[in-house]
Amino acid sequence: MLGQGGTTAEACRRIAVSEQTYYRWRKEYGGLKTDQARRMKDLEKENLRLRRAISDLTLDKLILQEAARGNF
Repeated sequence: MLGQGGTTAEACRRIAVSEQTYYRWRKEYGGLKTDQARRMKDLEKENLRLRRAISDLTLDKLILQEAARGNF
């Protein structure tokens, strides 16, 4: 829509997002193509999942170390 000479406000209204959302998205994904942006989102989800797994394993390790010392 912007490429066809429309304004940012018109484009945002048409796709039902605020201008703030548009500019935030543009700042984060502006130079990426659709498939690149999708891949980046997938990688962010995978990264979050792995971080949670690591924190769970770290917690388990700490609990086992406490139990091995007999601090219960």
